[in-house]
Amino acid sequence: MSEYTLRIYELDEARESILKRRSLRDYDVPPRLTESLAALFGEPTTPEEAVRRIIRSVRERGDAALHEWNKRIDGVELESLAVPPERIRAALEAIPAEVADALRFAAARVRAFHEKQPLTGWLDANAEGALGQLVRPVQSVGVYVAGGTAPLPSSLLMSVIPAQVAGVAEIVVTTPPGRPDGNVPDVILAAAAICGVERVYRVGGAQAVAAMAYGTESVPRVAKIVGPGNLFVTLAKQQVFGDVGIDGLPGPTETMVIADESADPALAAADLLAQAEHDVLASAILVTPSRALAEQVAAEVARQAARLSRAPIIAQSLASRSGAVIVADLAEAFAVANEYAAEHLCLLVQDPWAWIGAVREAGGVFLGEHSFEVLGDYVAGPSHVMPTGGTARFASPLNVLDFVKITSVIGLRPEAAAELSETAAVLARAEALTAHAASAEARLARKGDAP
Repeated sequence: MSEYTLRIYELDEARESILKRRSLRDYDVPPRLTESLAALFGEPTTPEEAVRRIIRSVRERGDAALHEWNKRIDGVELESLAVPPERIRAALEAIPAEVADALRFAAARVRAFHEKQPLTGWLDANAEGALGQLVRPVQSVGVYVAGGTAPLPSSLLMSVIPAQVAGVAEIVVTTPPGRPDGNVPDVILAAAAICGVERVYRVGGAQAVAAMAYGTESVPRVAKIVGPGNLFVTLAKQQVFGDVGIDGLPGPTETMVIADESADPALAAADLLAQAEHDVLASAILVTPSRALAEQVAAEVARQAARLSRAPIIAQSLASRSGAVIVADLAEAFAVANEYAAEHLCLLVQDPWAWIGAVREAGGVFLGEHSFEVLGDYVAGPSHVMPTGGTARFASPLNVLDFVKITSVIGLRPEAAAELSETAAVLARAEALTAHAASAEARLARKGDAP
């Protein structure tokens, strides 16, 4: 048996394994991580407690704590956390011209897509006065850009540009310092330069989230933090939420491919492998009524995976979180997809547009073999920061609305206020809030006063 095996499941079996959603709080801690945390803190420590201690240290000691964690976790000592603006600008010249051009092209498409999203307040003025909503951008945003197994300049574009379109005045970026010199990869800095971002800080993990949430001598405090990261970043965002806004708690990435007998097995396999190479915890799931297709895709996965650069990661993803699921028909396939609520839902079926009405729960839907998920990762236009872990049931991809606030406007004339006060007083007394009732009743005596 190949080490790159896409296992084929019956539906009931899949629901108890690869389709079964787990809570963010129910994660497995690998023995190696347990050992490294014990070594780091001098005693057995859970990831939650480790994050709590890191956050507390940053709140109390600011930059000194950030420098300490950079040394202890990332093994680097830096004179300054901030990347000099001139180095950010110079990075565009340091990367290959074709990469710089590709980043500019992607940035332009992402910006054009988000500029089409309506952001309009409204004001309804009538005889009563006026009611409405003001739409205002969040004042400051911190963008976390992961830098673990691979630099991800595309994530910087996908997070920064919607914030800029929304009108956010201050955007800062944090990303882990590179090893061993502490330098951020040029390709990430080049993406920042293309976006016009000049505040990039070399700090990663929970300590970066804490720095943006509470501020330090170097890193400014922000109103909202966005961007996916590892377990420690996710736990840190969870712990600081309320003191600062967050976009969500993204977990490992996932793709579900619904395919019928018309699908090209080689393309379906390529799409699954593109997802599996992200992370050992990534999920790449095929759902099909055709067992023959599932077997052909499995054979293609084994053939294609062996020649890919991240084959060891792919092998682990295929073994733990991925597989093919056999269903009765396409209607059942879409029912399964809505139960699973995938981050990416790819429709490799004969007439994908005929089925879009069946899609209720998905971060993004990709219609047909020419609208494949990799294009969404880089250049299609929508942000690739999408809801994972089944949160597509209630959450949306990162978009312009994530970076604005709505303020209600109430401006009533005295006559209207008096009329409404009668009902308000009744409701207030029903809730035993007599001060509320008295405030409303005080307006009744002024009924008919001039504006």
